[in-house]
Amino acid sequence: MPKTVSDKDLEKLLEEITDTETEDIMKKNDPKYKWIRQIMISAKKYHKLCPYYDKRTGKCFLEFDYKCDRAGKFDGCPVFIRYLEKKYDELKAKGKRLPMDFMDLSLV
Repeated sequence: MPKTVSDKDLEKLLEEITDTETEDIMKKNDPKYKWIRQIMISAKKYHKLCPYYDKRTGKCFLEFDYKCDRAGKFDGCPVFIRYLEKKYDELKAKGKRLPMDFMDLSLV
């Protein structure tokens, strides 16, 4: 059974992110917060390590200059959360339906 991130842990991690605006995400009724949480849970079903983590170099494929200090664990990773935030905003701006599964995210 895959481990999930608790609401408290996700809130704590989102507070630590200073680059993005997390005030809207912190609200539990916010659809952006719910979608990010759902995609993180879905990604955990398919991957033990972050799918954007290069094991050989230890770098992140989402931000090439970023050396992953989490050893590929993406539960609450600020880079992964920022990526999901950008995807959410991008899909909403285009008026497309949001995928409900992590594997469908690449198809959109």
